[in-house]
Amino acid sequence: MYEVVWPRGKKVVERGGFARRLDSLEGKTVGFLWDWIFRGDEIFPVIQKELAKRYSRINFVGYDKFGTVHGVEERDNIIALPDKLKDNRVQAVITGIGC
Repeated sequence: MYEVVWPRGKKVVERGGFARRLDSLEGKTVGFLWDWIFRGDEIFPVIQKELAKRYSRINFVGYDKFGTVHGVEERDNIIALPDKLKDNRVQAVITGIGC
């Protein structure tokens, strides 16, 4: 006889709701978050260029303003993220997480 153990563990945090979607990115500020692992330095400029073609008044805040969201500095950067987003008036975020 074997005892069965669920490998995912107990849920200890209640899931919150999702933020409301923006109607448009026109006139909005978009921040880029990156784990500094896979090609964000190549991908984000392409995304920025294409979005700027569609939305003439869009603004961007680069991933370098927020620090990496992976590794040694991850915890501190994630803790500081809400304030940094607010300070930079970011209204939407594009996150690049590579494997």
